[in-house]
Amino acid sequence: MASASSSAPTSSHRRIPTNNLLSQPLHRTKLSGILPLNLNNVRKPVRSLRAVLSQPQPAAKVVAQPPGTDFSHCFSRKDDGFLYCEDVKVANVIGGAERTPFYLYSKRQITRNVEAYKDALEGLEGSVIGYAIKANNNLKILEHLRGLGCGAVLVSGNELRLAIKAGFDPTRCIFNGNGKLLEDLVLAAEAGVFVNVDSEFDLENIIAAARIAGKKVNVLLRINPDVDSQVHPYVATGNKNSKFGIRNEKLLWFLDAVKSHPNELKLVGAHCHLGSTITKVDIFRDAAVLMVGYIDVIREQGFEVDYLNIGGGLGIDYYHAGAILPTPRDLIDTVRELVLSHKLKLIIEPGRSLIANTCCFVNRVTGVKTNGTKNFIVIDGSMAELIRPSLYGAYQHIELVSPPPSEAEISTFDVVGPVCESADFLGKDRELPTPPKGAGLVVHDAGAYCMSMASTYNLKMRPPEYWVDEDGLVAKIRHAETFEDHLRFFEGL
Repeated sequence: MASASSSAPTSSHRRIPTNNLLSQPLHRTKLSGILPLNLNNVRKPVRSLRAVLSQPQPAAKVVAQPPGTDFSHCFSRKDDGFLYCEDVKVANVIGGAERTPFYLYSKRQITRNVEAYKDALEGLEGSVIGYAIKANNNLKILEHLRGLGCGAVLVSGNELRLAIKAGFDPTRCIFNGNGKLLEDLVLAAEAGVFVNVDSEFDLENIIAAARIAGKKVNVLLRINPDVDSQVHPYVATGNKNSKFGIRNEKLLWFLDAVKSHPNELKLVGAHCHLGSTITKVDIFRDAAVLMVGYIDVIREQGFEVDYLNIGGGLGIDYYHAGAILPTPRDLIDTVRELVLSHKLKLIIEPGRSLIANTCCFVNRVTGVKTNGTKNFIVIDGSMAELIRPSLYGAYQHIELVSPPPSEAEISTFDVVGPVCESADFLGKDRELPTPPKGAGLVVHDAGAYCMSMASTYNLKMRPPEYWVDEDGLVAKIRHAETFEDHLRFFEGL
């Protein structure tokens, strides 16, 4: 897949000791024959389904969390006052990095997070951990997740292409989205991935894609359960006002539509997704209770469905305030008995909870200023590289990399970047020691929805990425983009 940085050598993923980091930059189907569809022969929408719950559901089985599978933080401040990633001093990484800002990951923390999900799913045969590529699409990270046994959740054709490039098993991949393009659906049909049906027009496009590819598509119905996930409205996806999913009262209409196209579609399950940053696992159970009721209806209509996909959305401790948040085992235990009692295979779609706490965004302080009523720490990173605080008003913990000077006064600051927008902030009203010019400063829990949402606004080129590997060595896993990369888009025009 070509990119502006496609000239970068593929051999750059080499390991280097932390005391010898590189200080110099590294060089670096036309569709036709679509048949008109006739879905008029299916039954009209029913106004309501029968009650999906007739018997009280068994309580979730609680299993002790195995040692070593918690989400303990890989970034810690040690006795010398410096911040470390695993056992590597972040200040040393800054000294040898290609440039700041950059993203720094712990490869071991990624492994620990995946193992926590795998341990939680023990006893649920055939389950799939489908990593949500939209959270972080770094190829080296995807290859590592694939090697740990994850499947992939895709929301675009390019994410599907990247998953294939990373070596994911297509039969363990799920294609989501409320506006999937026909050419992307053809690619999905050819690859053999699961596809979620999101609407009437989406169903028509999936049928057309199956005909073009000459392959039957395994589909799940994405049902909107109308469950309040109690999160920011921008990341709520399972309520009645969401753009995602089919209305539950149209379930029988969709079942008839699928029956009408046996050569193109095989219905294998049902899917829901509630939102993101969810910290109450009972919400997942509420949705799962509804979903197994819908699966009962689907089975009564003659379909042999095996999969329940409960989506993702488990939250993390962004505040670093010692909150006790649900673990993957807490999440899985809320639905375990429902899955077992209905003889289903579980699909989950974690993104944030697999990758967010494995990474921090590392910056240098450009300077400190005041306007008389507000104090500012100005850094070289910005909303262009990390937009969550500006976009959602999201909180991410911020701290200095090195011990502050003994005379440094603690004050309340807004931490801001150089982008020409008042919305360009990484944190507001943070109590921090006044940092000297050039000091290192990190924004924590930056592994998810940060680099993947980065832009080149103000022509701030996307930053490099590094990780600390299992041997305690630092390796670059993405080159920094350059001004020359930008100019390549205009060559020959």
